[in-house]
Amino acid sequence: MTTEQITPQPTPDPQSPPPPGTPSPQARQWALIAHLSGFLACVLPGIGQLIGPLIVWQLKKDEDPFIDDQGKEALNFQITVSLLMLLSFVLMLVVIGFFLMGLVAIGAIVLMIIAAIKSNEGIAYRYPFCWRVIK
Repeated sequence: MTTEQITPQPTPDPQSPPPPGTPSPQARQWALIAHLSGFLACVLPGIGQLIGPLIVWQLKKDEDPFIDDQGKEALNFQITVSLLMLLSFVLMLVVIGFFLMGLVAIGAIVLMIIAAIKSNEGIAYRYPFCWRVIK
């Protein structure tokens, strides 16, 4: 029977800077806020989902490239959701719009939560089915 020498791994210092290439905790927090600010649609229906990501992106885009990237992604997604909701509203004349509006709302909520979790982990999230108007 052989015994192996186990060397203890050093614990990371919470005060040390993040490894190169990973966003800072503040940048991750602002990216999370950019994604979750789409929920302002509950408070200001119609334009609330656009105002939140736009404000976060405009105020913080110069501080960190991660905030710039995720702010644009959140804003592009909210533009796409707004256009889909408008199309659903028009299609309510043909009844399918009621179903489509609910489907878009549920999909938007799920995708915003996933994006917020991923951005808080420092992973740049890309929404599926998103029209990227702002480059």
